[in-house]
Amino acid sequence: MAVEVTTDRQDRPSGLLKLAVSSIADRFLSGPYLAGFLSAYPDIRLDLTLTDLPFDVVGDGFDAGVRLGEFIEKDMVAVPIADQERQVVVCSPGYLARHGEPTHPRDLLEHRCIGWRPRHDVAAYRWEFAEEGHEFRVDVDAAITVNQMGTMVDLAVAGAGITFGMETSFAPHLESGALVKVLEPYCPPFDGFYLHYPSRRTAPPKLRALIDYVRQQRGRSA
Repeated sequence: MAVEVTTDRQDRPSGLLKLAVSSIADRFLSGPYLAGFLSAYPDIRLDLTLTDLPFDVVGDGFDAGVRLGEFIEKDMVAVPIADQERQVVVCSPGYLARHGEPTHPRDLLEHRCIGWRPRHDVAAYRWEFAEEGHEFRVDVDAAITVNQMGTMVDLAVAGAGITFGMETSFAPHLESGALVKVLEPYCPPFDGFYLHYPSRRTAPPKLRALIDYVRQQRGRSA
């Protein structure tokens, strides 16, 4: 029996799996993926680096990354994590009562806005919209700019202004009514987050296990 157990352990994927993950990939970070994966593969350990700055999976020593499809290099294999995502504009009901509701994204220029940037020396995140199939952006003059997503959400809940980000980041507060969505017709869905890894090398067993698990979970949620 001891020999059988030892052999079984040797056959299971194991080792340290290093991932670079966008901090706003909430479906991956907060959903069933990570906890379920570690339960299914207890011999694998995860080293997660949360970053919203450009990164090189190979050059920076990661096994794989998770980020939006539009930022993935052409030589990567990309596995979708979930369905399409959406960025939305939100604020507190109290803010709307005091300042009124914008009816077009350009109206945001007259509102107090809360912006986000990943680091102090990087440009603030763009507020991008679409109208009749044409994409455009509004360069809001943010009253507050932060580098921490949780703080941005907290400020919006407190009524400090209007903010913009992934719908999943605001989900608990939208469900409770602490935040409400505005300008929805101008916020279409788009391709979401992907697990991606280099196509020019064979995925090691620990990474192959994660790839298979993501595909399995994706099939269940489809």
